Amino acid sequence: MSAAPMHSVLREFHRPAVWVAIWILMIAAVVVTSLLPADDLPPAPFDGVDKLEHFLAYLVLSAWAVMLFAGRRTQSLAAAAMIALGVGLELAQSALTASRQADSADALANALGAMVGLMLAPTPVSRALQWLDGVGRRN
Repeated sequence: MSAAPMHSVLREFHRPAVWVAIWILMIAAVVVTSLLPADDLPPAPFDGVDKLEHFLAYLVLSAWAVMLFAGRRTQSLAAAAMIALGVGLELAQSALTASRQADSADALANALGAMVGLMLAPTPVSRALQWLDGVGRRN
């Protein structure tokens, strides 16, 4: 039995590769910024802003997956992968950088953001990329 074609996993798009590539680039940006030396990052404008940044970044990553993938199971797996990524990057900060440390509050903010992004699945937001792509627009 062969694997299902990729297009059946994704929602219907005219340009699916573009939307998948953007998601991958966003994930790469999160990985890179998470592992940059602390001195290379701009200073926080106020205490706690980094938790908001973590929450919003993972909300966007998870919401993008909701907009990309057709099925709830795949959307849920993507959100779980984002949570695992967030925890893994926190551990990597401690193990691979000299100026960063693991922070359980950051991992929690990541996980909460990913879960909120997943909660957008039953809302009209889940069709936003298709709308941008032109699928389903009325002429």
